[in-house]
Amino acid sequence: MSTVEVILGFLEEVEPWRLLSPQFPSKVGGKPAWLSQKGVPALSQLECEICHLQMVFLLQVYAPLSDQEHCFHRTLFLFCCKTPECYSRNDSRCMKVFRSQIPRKNEFYSYNPPPEDEPPSEPYEGHNILLFSGVKLCWICGCPGTKACSRCHSVTYCGKHHQTIHWKHSHKRECGSQESASVGKCPFLFPEFELVTEPEDLEKNAEYAKTPQTETEDIPSNVEETLADSLAETELEEMAMHETEEMKAFQRFKKRIASEPHQVVRYTRGGLPLWVSAKNIPSDEDIPPCPCGSKRVFEFQVMPQLLNSLCVDSTGASIDWGTVAVFTCSLSCSREDDYTTEFVWKQDFTADECNKDS
Repeated sequence: MSTVEVILGFLEEVEPWRLLSPQFPSKVGGKPAWLSQKGVPALSQLECEICHLQMVFLLQVYAPLSDQEHCFHRTLFLFCCKTPECYSRNDSRCMKVFRSQIPRKNEFYSYNPPPEDEPPSEPYEGHNILLFSGVKLCWICGCPGTKACSRCHSVTYCGKHHQTIHWKHSHKRECGSQESASVGKCPFLFPEFELVTEPEDLEKNAEYAKTPQTETEDIPSNVEETLADSLAETELEEMAMHETEEMKAFQRFKKRIASEPHQVVRYTRGGLPLWVSAKNIPSDEDIPPCPCGSKRVFEFQVMPQLLNSLCVDSTGASIDWGTVAVFTCSLSCSREDDYTTEFVWKQDFTADECNKDS
């Protein structure tokens, strides 16, 4: 087991201004709060490699490295596809992650820490343009977009699809009026929350593990239901009949998170992920080195509990994962004015993955 400290991330609702770029937020949903305003990923980089539709912003983690001046500000951005059919078993091509980092002295933000009180209204409010670089952003998704509304010319989009969404959602009644700059909730985006963090308390975990519990009480019911929803009933029955490595891994996962059931992110750069299954764990050869030649190391993982807050439930297929592990350059190499693509590994709960090999 890794001895590197684990930082847990939890969802919290806050004032919208706290989630803007100058506040260097860690957050889930909404539009990306881009760090560097140059080299923002192009639309072609944000396409799902399976269906080729544009991905949606899932979350970002502010993760500066205090021992590296060029990483004084450093953020990782995770995007995912919203097409349920792309979430085939253990296929990571429906997700992408990008790293951005800048020194403390930069052309975008103040040298001093951001204010604790709400700052005066700034051009960041509209999320429609990165003023320092002049890059226009899509009003719907916050990604690069140069297609402007032909009537008011005041808003831009990444393509026809998002222009249509905005027109039907609100812009039809707002176009050309003072309200055209209003920012409302968009059905394309995930609900927005701040990611607040605290260290994992291993003593609390140990005390929880000592508490006498029945087999069905070894984890709070809300988490049990969350995880069970990811497995078909027949699969759970089959797992219960055989004490397999798969089952042991699943139980270890449940016990580790039991004392903090609402955690949605686990951060431990250079540590080890908490896998939900004994299958589909990447080997060193599975994790490609950074283009700079350096080895990639584990940095953080997204937990299945996050799915409960994304409003993605449907009667049919839905986006899903057991856990999503992000690996980044061990040196956090510096590439000026660029968002570096890092590596994502999606692992699913599915029990039949192990049964088909038996």
